[in-house]
Amino acid sequence: QVRLVESGGGLVQAGGSLRLSCAASGRTFSSYGVGWFRQAPGKEREFVARISANGIITAYANSVKGRFTISRNNAKNTMFLQMNSLKPEDTAVYYCAARVVPNTEYDYWGQGTQVTVSS
Repeated sequence: QVRLVESGGGLVQAGGSLRLSCAASGRTFSSYGVGWFRQAPGKEREFVARISANGIITAYANSVKGRFTISRNNAKNTMFLQMNSLKPEDTAVYYCAARVVPNTEYDYWGQGTQVTVSS
């Protein structure tokens, strides 16, 4: 069982930056692939970025590529999403998620953190 808790959301002006964190419980965090998703009002949840268990392989949605960077620190059971050059369309609730088996549905989800980008 893994418990995920996001933090770092807030209100920022367009062009600004935020760094989201996701703290995980449990001693097996380093064996999980993890990712970030977001859900804007009235829209479906969408993939943002993911990183492999060993931190080597990353992937991004086209809409954030070049602006967002996902990383993890397995020694501290923590994952990060550095968001730069933020746009109003990045406004959403951001969720971190973890999965045991690569390329399958995510097994564990955090409660979400709100990111609001003003124009």
